[in-house]
Amino acid sequence: MKRGKILIFILIVLLLAMDYVFLNYADFNLLGNVINFGNDKGKTEEKIVTKIIDGDTVVVSGGESVRLLGIDCDERGRECYTPAKNRIDELLLGKTVILESGKEDKDQYKRLLRYIFLNGKNINLQMVEEGFCIARFEGDENAKYRKEIREAEKFAIENKIGCKWN
Repeated sequence: MKRGKILIFILIVLLLAMDYVFLNYADFNLLGNVINFGNDKGKTEEKIVTKIIDGDTVVVSGGESVRLLGIDCDERGRECYTPAKNRIDELLLGKTVILESGKEDKDQYKRLLRYIFLNGKNINLQMVEEGFCIARFEGDENAKYRKEIREAEKFAIENKIGCKWN
């Protein structure tokens, strides 16, 4: 009888040790790095920004292109292209970010459509707030962060902030 109790005790200790190792040292990339916060937030995942395409498009670890939702920055050859690209480069390149999905997963060019967060800050919102991009919601009146991004654009316009409104 005593031998059975010892075996059960050893099994419990092993299970607890395995649980501890998994929770503290597992490579969560094997799990897809997906987190769902529930309520009104979409699916989120953690990625590293590896390349900047322009002010509203980046490439993340895994090689996926990500188009920032709710904003539109100037394309190459336009006045704010370089300042917007430089600013998002300064903010995000080489950093670990949280990507939050909207209603649509990808656009016609197969880019992920996401809101990007760095240290809890909505970078889509920040780019508009700093006058590098405009708010763009093309008919999606129920889009997440729509109100905040539109208010940031209004503030930037009224205060002539950034290259878009100087």
